[in-house]
Amino acid sequence: MRPAHVLLAVLVAAVWGVNFTVIEVGLDHFPPLLFSALRFLVAALPAVFLVGPPKVAWKWIVGVGLALGVAKFGLLFIGMDVGMPGGLSSLVLQIQAVFTALFAVALLGERPTRARVAGMAVALAGIGVAAVDEGASGPLTGFALVVAAAACWGVSNILTRKASPPDALNFMIWVSTVPVLPLLALSLLLEGWSADLAALRSLDWPGAGTVLYVAWGATVFGFGAWGWLLHRHPASTVAPFSLLVPVFGMTSAALFLGESITPLRWCAAALLVGGVALTSLAPAKPGRVRAARGAGNCATSHDEPARANGG
Repeated sequence: MRPAHVLLAVLVAAVWGVNFTVIEVGLDHFPPLLFSALRFLVAALPAVFLVGPPKVAWKWIVGVGLALGVAKFGLLFIGMDVGMPGGLSSLVLQIQAVFTALFAVALLGERPTRARVAGMAVALAGIGVAAVDEGASGPLTGFALVVAAAACWGVSNILTRKASPPDALNFMIWVSTVPVLPLLALSLLLEGWSADLAALRSLDWPGAGTVLYVAWGATVFGFGAWGWLLHRHPASTVAPFSLLVPVFGMTSAALFLGESITPLRWCAAALLVGGVALTSLAPAKPGRVRAARGAGNCATSHDEPARANGG
């Protein structure tokens, strides 16, 4: 990769990592489901009028929109709202690579290599260590919700692989149109009119800034730049930069929010990042790739961490 492309990949990882800190700040201004709905509303408008029509079937846009936008981000924002730290969330979400690999085995008939099985085991060990660390310092409810969010992300990765969108930015913008109304409905049902109206009436520049960052920074710029890199370099070259996301996430949370990084958390980070690296980047079995291509899927199993790692 050219130095400028390396810098761009690092910048995207930094934007996605810092995004978790921004989310935590935004949750001081909005109920979680309303905040998530605003994120996708601002990401979709006016960009949806500028990127052209969808380049994949609507069933994939709706499926990914529900799995990623409603389920994954809804659970993530609620988990962080009930006490899951932003830095730890950026780390735990990386277990999505393991869920993606497991779902690929169950739903796509893929056969994992021994290296990938070992990677999944190491990453799961990291989740166990992180759970012990969080259990010693805070409630496990938020932790469980973020793990569930990672599982929903794994589902969306499988759907994205089946869709094989030729334009990542176009796909993400159209996907962003799907969660807005379901999230708003859930917010009204679970968080209530009064809480939503109070948040909107008290909207200030810091609150608006968090929405703009998660919408235009993490979503539009992040996915657009990542897709641009993937069109110019192999996924196996771009994917390793996604492992920097929890590094930036934990560092920014420590610097700006005073979130402590305990020895157990460092151990969990080492296990998770190492396990995800093995799971995501280990060479695929040739037979499996041919089978995937025969089914109309042009992405290998390590493409998904390269395609989507934003918070």
